[in-house]
Amino acid sequence: MTALAMAPPTPTTTTPTTTTTADDVPSEHTLTIDELAAASRVPSRTIRFYQSRGALQAPEIRGRVAHYGQHHVERLKLIAQLSDRGLRIDAIGDLMKRIDRGEVDLAEWLGVEEEMQAPWAADQPRTVSEAELYDLVGNRRPGLLADLTRAHIVERKGDVYFIGSPALLAIAIRLEGVGIDLETASQASAILRKHLGRAVNELVDLFVGRVKEGNLGIADAGKLFGAFRTVGVEAVRILFAREMEGELRKLLASGKLAEVSARARKKKR
Repeated sequence: MTALAMAPPTPTTTTPTTTTTADDVPSEHTLTIDELAAASRVPSRTIRFYQSRGALQAPEIRGRVAHYGQHHVERLKLIAQLSDRGLRIDAIGDLMKRIDRGEVDLAEWLGVEEEMQAPWAADQPRTVSEAELYDLVGNRRPGLLADLTRAHIVERKGDVYFIGSPALLAIAIRLEGVGIDLETASQASAILRKHLGRAVNELVDLFVGRVKEGNLGIADAGKLFGAFRTVGVEAVRILFAREMEGELRKLLASGKLAEVSARARKKKR
């Protein structure tokens, strides 16, 4: 055996490397916050904001690096969809927490939300030309468009007119046909909106409170709001009719109706 064979191997000079463990190595499916921002097209600061509001799950921290998964990408898509539907971020955060705890079924909730988003009245805002507006009202009297604009029943936007409620426009025109001017009709509409808005707020508070107290057992929220859509409108119609009937009877009994009729006759002359 030679001396060369007995000699230990000469050590090789290498560059020191940082030792890593399996836990320190991200899997191929994880993303850094910058990669998540690029994949979702949501800025990093917005991602952090969503996390602070509880809307987005916390990342997995390995060392000093936060790692996100595909479920974070999907959650960001859902947040965007809910934001487009008008939900505020705090409401989204509360909803996401309930979903994560298993208290709310997302598919069922989306079904209820879709039911609630459906309009209750077939009365959608629209924009029309001057000729189309004249066709809608069926009247071309001088000053009509100026009166409609002044009463805030329509709004002029350049060469077109914006109608917030075609149905209320039709009602105003019908009332004008029996002698009620557009300004009075507009003020009457404002009174109804004010008081009905207050009544609706109180009704919502009532039902939400009863549910929280456990006094209402709602098995199918979708059916509940479907019932509200028909029953609520019918209830308002009936109650309004009864209240108006009562007030008109008081007007008749007080003798004021004769005064109103006399003034109307005098003005007509």
